[in-house]
Amino acid sequence: MAGLAAMLSQGLVAQENNSGMYRGGGYDFADTSLIPSKRMSQHRDFLNNQYDFPAKPRNQWEIGLSVGPLFVSGDVRSKNVFTANDENRLNTLGWGLHVRKAWGYVISTRLQFIHGSASGFNYQGSEGYWGHSQNPWYKANYWNQDVYYNYKTTVSDLSFQLMAALNNLKFHRARNKMSLYALAGIGGMLYNTKVDLKDASGNNYNFSTITNPGSETNIYDNRRDINKALRAMFDGDYETPAERHNNRKWVGDNTLRPTATAGLGLQFRLGRRLSLGVETRWIYTNDDLIDGQMWQERPATSNGSIVASAMTRDFDNVNYSSISLNVHLGGKSVDPLWWMNPLDYGYNEMKRPRGASASKCDNDADGDGISDCFDRCPNTPGGVSVDSHGCPFDTDGDGVADYKDKQLITPTECQPVDADGVGKCPDPECCTKQGGGPVGCSTIPSGAISFSAGSAKLSSGAMGQLNSLASAMRANPNCKAVIIGNGSGSKIEQQRSWDRVNSVINYMVDKQGIDRERFIFQYGNSGDANSVDYRAAASGEEGPSNTPPPFPNLRRD
Repeated sequence: MAGLAAMLSQGLVAQENNSGMYRGGGYDFADTSLIPSKRMSQHRDFLNNQYDFPAKPRNQWEIGLSVGPLFVSGDVRSKNVFTANDENRLNTLGWGLHVRKAWGYVISTRLQFIHGSASGFNYQGSEGYWGHSQNPWYKANYWNQDVYYNYKTTVSDLSFQLMAALNNLKFHRARNKMSLYALAGIGGMLYNTKVDLKDASGNNYNFSTITNPGSETNIYDNRRDINKALRAMFDGDYETPAERHNNRKWVGDNTLRPTATAGLGLQFRLGRRLSLGVETRWIYTNDDLIDGQMWQERPATSNGSIVASAMTRDFDNVNYSSISLNVHLGGKSVDPLWWMNPLDYGYNEMKRPRGASASKCDNDADGDGISDCFDRCPNTPGGVSVDSHGCPFDTDGDGVADYKDKQLITPTECQPVDADGVGKCPDPECCTKQGGGPVGCSTIPSGAISFSAGSAKLSSGAMGQLNSLASAMRANPNCKAVIIGNGSGSKIEQQRSWDRVNSVINYMVDKQGIDRERFIFQYGNSGDANSVDYRAAASGEEGPSNTPPPFPNLRRD
């Protein structure tokens, strides 16, 4: 398990280091792909400064496999892999499988199944079985002699647990590398207990060979010798069913018990999709025969007679201490929320506050999406696409922004240009003698493509229109088409305008095989915000076939 964890974590850590998280230590709060559709409305309001709180992101599921010692706290001492005899070392272990999901930064739920065996024996001799007709030691005629109780129980437990992360509220660092949690839950358990009271020949064990130090000696001092002798004596067959309650539900050879459970655990983060866990969990059964024994030692009366003993005081409980390997699953999701610091956004907001009283780094006076403290062109007109510095695009680098450049592509040798972006080179002779646009471009159709509100997906009707446009462009290989996206009223409208133009051009390139360079990409026009216009390019009309999206965080494919 450790080797597998090491192999997986190397690749996963590399993936995490290139995850692109740049706003907060946990995740990019502006990445809308992490937000479920049912919470997208809240997140759009948050991104548009209309609501103070970001929506809770989608987070990954955890699936884990565990293994560890299983033992019973009862009347018979449980053994472990080091103290059990050779035949029973595996009868001290269990394994588990779980699925866990976070519903908030603190609370998560887990469904867990565990299966395994616990076994053990006492080094003190006992006669408490005497007089109890259902006890297997009594039924096997071990009368009036000390026996050494032993057991093996097979346990299957299914539980639903509520878990609480205890240390992901971080005031002085961005996130956890170790997660501490507590759990509590309910479930059901099947157990089947057997005892080993016959040797390999089917005869009762001869316990008289076990040295009894007597009542005047502390038996604890002789426990190692007694345990050694018992390990050598028991054959580990566990051939006899233990005593069972007759007022419990039986399922075949198993007894069914409702249970309560509680525990503590630690997880260590190995990468974005992998963690290692250490946990101890107690299962409370309200049952006293999980270890096959429930009788006290038999007392002697004042006249010296012996009577049957009473039941022991306490119930048996089961402990499962385990180590687990956990994998986090889910695309377009953040880490499980117990790994995230809910104060992350709050600290970033305090460091870079927004609102009326904020510094200029938190203002965007021209509404181009670039903070004023980074905006090199602070008075950009509304609806104009800008670069990461807040300046309008200048495709040909002539110093005149595209939105007022009457010659979008001016060759370098024709620069410098005039105030309209027109270069000093004369028009080619072919163009001065040609009276209109390219021959045949009048057959390129014009029209408008309608989209559903908020969508950039082409309808079947829109595809039919574009098929006709593609046929005309194939028939007129020297003609270009201008694709014009409408919508400039808000950041979302501008981005949706870009999305729709991009969708149209991608369809023409990918599905119809038209060269991308034959299209002029325009968006942010003031027309119907749910439509894209198209027409033939005028003579000499030029423009880019692709432009960067204005607000990538609001992009919709």
